Amino acid sequence: MPLFMDVHHTLPEGATFDDVAGAHEADLRTQDRYGVSYLRYWVDEGAGKVFCLVDAPSAEAAADVHREAHGLVADEIHLVQEGS
Repeated sequence: MPLFMDVHHTLPEGATFDDVAGAHEADLRTQDRYGVSYLRYWVDEGAGKVFCLVDAPSAEAAADVHREAHGLVADEIHLVQEGS
């Protein structure tokens, strides 16, 4: 399955790492309906950015999970390959 990295450029006002963790949990509860697997996420609270790594059949499916789970759709979604 394709691997995507999504980028959220701006967190909602006052959002914290714990808020993002809660949104990720909502993604996990929703993802199976779309054939998606949200794998990891990174938060830069200072810059207000979030990055999510996701296995998904398409960028649209990844966005649909975020939209349904919590409404915070990424600003960018990039097809990526994992290296070591």
